[in-house]
Amino acid sequence: MSLIDYRGLAALDAVVGSGSFERAAAQLSISQPAVSHRLRALEEAVGALLVVRSQPPQATERGLRLIAHFRQVRLLESALEMGPVPARTPPQLAIAANADSAATWLPEALAPLLTPTSCLIDVRIADQDHTLRQLREGRVVACVTSSAEAVAGTVMTPLGVMRYHCVAAPAFAARCFADGLTAEAVARAPALVFDQHDALHRNYLRQQLGWDGAFPQHAFGTSEGIVRMLEAGHAYGMLPLPQARAALASGALVDLTPGAHFDVALAWHCWNVQTALTRALSDSVVATAARWLLPA
Repeated sequence: MSLIDYRGLAALDAVVGSGSFERAAAQLSISQPAVSHRLRALEEAVGALLVVRSQPPQATERGLRLIAHFRQVRLLESALEMGPVPARTPPQLAIAANADSAATWLPEALAPLLTPTSCLIDVRIADQDHTLRQLREGRVVACVTSSAEAVAGTVMTPLGVMRYHCVAAPAFAARCFADGLTAEAVARAPALVFDQHDALHRNYLRQQLGWDGAFPQHAFGTSEGIVRMLEAGHAYGMLPLPQARAALASGALVDLTPGAHFDVALAWHCWNVQTALTRALSDSVVATAARWLLPA
């Protein structure tokens, strides 16, 4: 493809980002057939399928690379528009983060960019072990992750350590863990995890007990929901110290392994697109994390 068709790239980004050709047409203020025509023309120019026509449409690997390129160009263009005359629509920054960071320190880190509004924020929640994949695929401009793996075209900065404690409501602990966190108790008592791919709880059991077997578990995909379920006495699970501290102090939750914990080192990966906006985002994230997290 000798010359990049940015109208086609805009159509590709809108279709994948909105999840439908109809919404993409509304977003671009053109007809749905025009969206399809622009996308087909781009695919012909590239010589590859860019979108799987499923419900919702899914970008191919080549499509994801082109979307990442398009979003980086838009980010650079937005920097040119920041001046005496502001852009008609603020640029959008998509960020992937784990639920615990999103529920604790991340809102504080984003606040300087939102008051006044210098961009639109799209925070996408995923397990800290999986957010890096979204960055690699070009779905987000930055992510909070537990991986220090290098990704081409990005800059990685260590953030600090999120400390987790294994907790439960007092009545649940007395009923299910009267003899402490034992293999027998773990085999019977229901745990509470973020989702079925959450490795945090399994890693903690491996650290404490050498446990590699199955265990009963509920899944609840919000950090706030996990706190409420634990305090209600429905399960036991891992909570980050910033969320657990008040409940442990008040007695609403008890630590099942006093003196023990599980540390997760977090890192910030961001596209290496140097604009005032991306620098401000990264500076605020790193500074805020230093106030909330433990030193690595």
